[in-house]
Amino acid sequence: MPREGTGPDFIEALARGLEVITAFQPRRPVMSLTEVASATGLARPTARRILLTLAELGYVRQRAGGFALTPRVLELGVAYVRSTGLWDVARPHLEWLVERTNESCSIAQLDGSDIVYVSRVSVPKIVTLAVQIGTRFPALQTSLGKVLLAALTPEEAALTLAEPSRSGLVPVWRPGRTEWEAELREVRARGWAVTDEQLARGIRSVAAPLRDGSGRVVASVNVNAHAAETSVEVLLNEYLPLLLQAAGEISVDFARLESAPDRTRPSSVATTP
Repeated sequence: MPREGTGPDFIEALARGLEVITAFQPRRPVMSLTEVASATGLARPTARRILLTLAELGYVRQRAGGFALTPRVLELGVAYVRSTGLWDVARPHLEWLVERTNESCSIAQLDGSDIVYVSRVSVPKIVTLAVQIGTRFPALQTSLGKVLLAALTPEEAALTLAEPSRSGLVPVWRPGRTEWEAELREVRARGWAVTDEQLARGIRSVAAPLRDGSGRVVASVNVNAHAAETSVEVLLNEYLPLLLQAAGEISVDFARLESAPDRTRPSSVATTP
């Protein structure tokens, strides 16, 4: 657990507070004190003090049946996205891509063996999996994750994939090392990745890398489609060229933002023609 960290600078109280926040899951948005204590392994008095502190700070509220997170928790994740400047740069390009494909488009970054969604423009369609900012999935079974893993050396990719996923989702495709190494070699060679119902039934997508001014892959962007509505041929022949164009322009704008003398000032983002 996080509170088992070592070193004189480790703050156990902070680690406990973060554990309480992350104990709330989609299927249990309201938790009793006993449930929070059980989920975190904390003593009831400790869990109670943390919950009341979080409530006073506005991150938790008391409801009938227990405690629930408030929307203020989103500020913690949004602060990260805003600090990179990536969302401000990417948004107009994602909107342009959504308009031309009528499909949801997202940006993700690697966190251990998972991807975490940091930006998204969605369309109202029925899909197998709900996705929002902060959602995490196993990286290897997503086009976004394949792009990010392919940017690592083979040794780095192996170490990354050795880490246990924290997404809670069991993917459809569970390849051995020889198979996933071959897959990532192909992604490295062609510069983009595709998945066809490897994460979950009914989901297919194509993704491309986003780079900073040094050429380093900092994130990936995708077009996500429902398998019953969009064929692989449409995904690759029609959507992929648009995706590569948007990815290139996001990367250029992000490089400009990084090189700006004052990162605190809003940047002017050129929209895609």
